[in-house]
Amino acid sequence: MNVTLSVETAGQRADQFLAARLDGLTRSAAQKLLEEGHVLCQGRPLKKNDRLKPGDQVAVCIPDPTPVELLPQDIPLEVVYEDEDVIVVNKPVGMVVHPAPGHPDGTLVNALLFHCGQSLSGINGQLRPGIVHRIDRDTSGLLIAAKNDGAHLALAQQLQDHSLYREYEAVVLGNLREDQGTISLPIARHPTDRKKMAVNHSSGRPAVTHWTVLARYPGYTHVQCRLETGRTHQIRVHMAAQGHPVLGDPVYNGLRKGFPELAGQCLHARRLSFQHPRTGERMTLSSPLPAYFQTVLTRCSRLV
Repeated sequence: MNVTLSVETAGQRADQFLAARLDGLTRSAAQKLLEEGHVLCQGRPLKKNDRLKPGDQVAVCIPDPTPVELLPQDIPLEVVYEDEDVIVVNKPVGMVVHPAPGHPDGTLVNALLFHCGQSLSGINGQLRPGIVHRIDRDTSGLLIAAKNDGAHLALAQQLQDHSLYREYEAVVLGNLREDQGTISLPIARHPTDRKKMAVNHSSGRPAVTHWTVLARYPGYTHVQCRLETGRTHQIRVHMAAQGHPVLGDPVYNGLRKGFPELAGQCLHARRLSFQHPRTGERMTLSSPLPAYFQTVLTRCSRLV
């Protein structure tokens, strides 16, 4: 794929410029394109630390992606519910949902392929069979996958009309002033850091999170968060925007000092409720707080 970009702001490094302008391109991926000679400015190859000036025309040749062979892997799964149409699993911290750069295997999809065989929907493409929604690598909890295209379409519609209920629990920094509230702030990709999302009132997509305080501790608050929408990093971005980032979040400044059991953010997908795509029955499933989360709450309670 060939793309030509016009430079409007002076002084930006070539790798930063590419990562900010090309959706889904990380800075490391931009640097690789530059190193391999796939980026030209005024007809000459750019280096990653070259500075651009207004009026420059940057031509980018993005090579076709290398085919990835998606293989079933015998990875243990905690199955909460399963039938011929859907499977709900309790994803552990550290497991990536589907293959991506840097994570070619060992993902939830690899485990689902082993567990379900060919019984996964194909609507989301060959790298994401069955995947209706995602949760972050270092977020634990419930995730539903579709075992056929009909179930996938029905669940996707429930996501669209907000009838697929997703409830999380988190420990956040600081003390929330109210006992409950709603955060309605649009979210988009961060303008300079492609690994982050950010509140953006001009180009962001609508995002709504409802929260309720479950317990208060000195310097920390245990909250329940209910998603009305499902943007990438939504709870993490929304709570950070209120000045209360999720404890342990390495991306949005949720410091974890004093909590060595945390591998990432203290965020767990606790409950999931949906209308069964075949029977129409309303199903509600829950997952207990994992050991790391309970340890965090114990540490917080000792601060009182």
